[in-house]
Amino acid sequence: MTLITATTDLAAFCDQLRRQPFVAVDTEFMRETTYWPKLCLIQAGNLEIEAAIDPLAEGLDLKPFLDVLADPKIMKVFHAARQDLEIFNNLGVMPAPLFDSQIAAMAAGFGEQVAYDALVRQMLKVELDKSSRFTDWARRPLTSAQFEYAVADVTYLAKLYPKLRDRLEADGRMAWVAGEMQALSDPANYDVNPDNAWKRLKPRKHAPKYLAVFKSVAAWRERTAQTRDQPRGRILKDEAIDEIATQAPTDAEALNRLRSVPKGFSGSRFGPDLLDAVKAALDAPDDYAPVLEKPKSSGGPPNGAVVELLKVLLKAKSEDAGVASKLIATMADLEKIACDDAADTPALEGWRLQAFGEDALKLKRGELALVFDGGRVRTVEVRRAPRG
Repeated sequence: MTLITATTDLAAFCDQLRRQPFVAVDTEFMRETTYWPKLCLIQAGNLEIEAAIDPLAEGLDLKPFLDVLADPKIMKVFHAARQDLEIFNNLGVMPAPLFDSQIAAMAAGFGEQVAYDALVRQMLKVELDKSSRFTDWARRPLTSAQFEYAVADVTYLAKLYPKLRDRLEADGRMAWVAGEMQALSDPANYDVNPDNAWKRLKPRKHAPKYLAVFKSVAAWRERTAQTRDQPRGRILKDEAIDEIATQAPTDAEALNRLRSVPKGFSGSRFGPDLLDAVKAALDAPDDYAPVLEKPKSSGGPPNGAVVELLKVLLKAKSEDAGVASKLIATMADLEKIACDDAADTPALEGWRLQAFGEDALKLKRGELALVFDGGRVRTVEVRRAPRG
C-alpha cells in the first residue's frame, strides 16, 4: 500500500477503484479534545488495489475520493461505520450504498457489536496487531507500525465483505440488514444544527416551560462547543441540561446551587450566556418549546412479568436463528409489545414479525409456552381444552 499525498495520484487511484463494484473504507481521526473530528488518514481498497490517503498533506484535494463515495454504482464497505460517516458527512458527502460488516455480522451469528479484529480472527483466521490502536494519527511522518495497522483495516475488510455478503444471501438474510444499513446513511443522524441538539438527549417532562429551557440550553451548548471546537461534555454535561430545565435558574446564585453544574460556573465566561439562554426561553416558552408527541396511554406501565417472558423468548429466538437479539428487538420494543398487541414497533413488522413478533403475541395470549429442554429454552403450542 502507498501513501497518497498529491491530488493527481489520488485521481489516478480513484479511477482504478471505479473498476471494482465495491471499496472498503476506514479512517483514522482525533477528537478527544475537539468537537469536530480531525481527519488524519483515509484507507481505501478492494481485492485488487489499496492505498492510504493523507488528508493532512498540503494541497491535497479529496474531491476525487469523495466522488467515489457518492457513486451509486459502488458499494462502500465499512466496519462500525457511524463515526466514519459523520466525518464524510461533515465533508459534504454521505457514502451510499453502504455495507457495514458489524451489522452484517449481527445477522450472520457473530453476536452484538463484534469488534473488527474478532471478526477477522473468526472469519479469516488472521490475528491483527492492535498495538497502534491508540496513537497520535496527526503526527507526521507515520511510523511503519502505524502504517501497517492502518493498512490491515481495509486489506481484511475487503476480504470479509464478499464472505459476509454471500453468507447473508445464502441464508436469505440480506433483507434483514438492508434497512439497518440504509438508516445509517440518513444525514439526519449526523445533524449538527444547534436547534436540533435537544433531540439527541432525553427530555423527561412534557411541560412547555421545561422543554423550552431544555431546548434552549442544549442549543447554547452545541453552538458554544462548535465555536470553541471543544467536546460538548467539556462545556456542560448532559445531566446538567435536565437539571437546568427543571430548576430554570435566572441568576448566578440559583445556577450555583445546582448539583450538576460545575462549581463557579456562573462566574466563568459561559455563565452569563447560559443564563441568557434560560431567560430567553422563559420569556416565550410556547415559542421555544418543541412539540413532543405524548406516549399513548396503555393503561399503565408495562407488566414486568410479561417483559421478562418476552426477554426470554427473544433470547431463545435469536439463539435459534443465530442472530444478535439487538437486531430483532430492543428493550423499548419489548415494553411496547407488553403494553399493546398492535404496538408501533419494528419488532412487529416484516421479517422481525416472522422471526419473533408473532410468537411474542402468542406468548402474551397464552397460546405459547416456554419450556426448558436439554439446556435450551424452546416454545410449545398450548392446546386449550374446549369449553363446556
